[in-house]
Amino acid sequence: MDPILYLECASGISGDMTVAALLDLGADAKVLSQALDSLLPLGIEGFQIQITRVKKSGLDACDFHVLLDRAHENHDHDMDYLHGSDPHGDHPHPGHQHGHPHTHRGLGEILPLIQQADMSPGAKALSEKIFQILARAEAKAHGVPADQVHFHEVGAVDSIVDIIGAAVCLDDLGITEVAIPCLCEGCGTVRCQHGLLPVPVPAVLNIVQEHALPLQITSIKGELVTPTGAAIAAAIRTTDRLPQRFTILKTGLGAGKRTYDCPGILRAMLIQPVL
Repeated sequence: MDPILYLECASGISGDMTVAALLDLGADAKVLSQALDSLLPLGIEGFQIQITRVKKSGLDACDFHVLLDRAHENHDHDMDYLHGSDPHGDHPHPGHQHGHPHTHRGLGEILPLIQQADMSPGAKALSEKIFQILARAEAKAHGVPADQVHFHEVGAVDSIVDIIGAAVCLDDLGITEVAIPCLCEGCGTVRCQHGLLPVPVPAVLNIVQEHALPLQITSIKGELVTPTGAAIAAAIRTTDRLPQRFTILKTGLGAGKRTYDCPGILRAMLIQPVL
């Protein structure tokens, strides 16, 4: 039997956590960099990636960091911004300025870019699948057709890099079977470009509903499952059941950026069923 990728989402799932966990599991960073570098001439710019080791709850984990320039920054990992008390959503730090011309690409712009990128047919197909799942969820949340979604959640540079990165890494590992028994989510509210939203945010709920993903709401205040993370999970999951018995071939830990009352890691295990 083929090995199965088991994603343990006890601290939720996001795009960068997924890429980091797959890199830690053995995905080739050079293949990833080659694919992401090919996006720059296509107009996906304003980013750099860093792959480092960090400590999360005392555990050594891989960190995949998409560094955005000031024009593309969205404060997705800024806890003051995400959970601050400022009702206007203004960022408290002087480095942030309003009025940046954010490019919010939709599916019509993103799908042709994927076809031109330097990656395998399998990675391209998976990237498209993830983007389509995310676009449908955002479209339903905002009441517009999927091909008209041009919101931050679909077209932001870091989301594009995370989604393509996850697809490239999964394809590089040659994984076809993925077990995701449950997505653990927080509670409360989180700030996004549309204002304060309840957790789980509407796009996550739409993905969970459409794809019958098992969800567990925890007492952690905050967003553990991002729309990008949920879309990746929905696209790659082939089962929500683990084999009764299995051996573990490899383990990878991917670090999250946000600080919550949980470890903030995504654990990926390559497991071999035992008959």
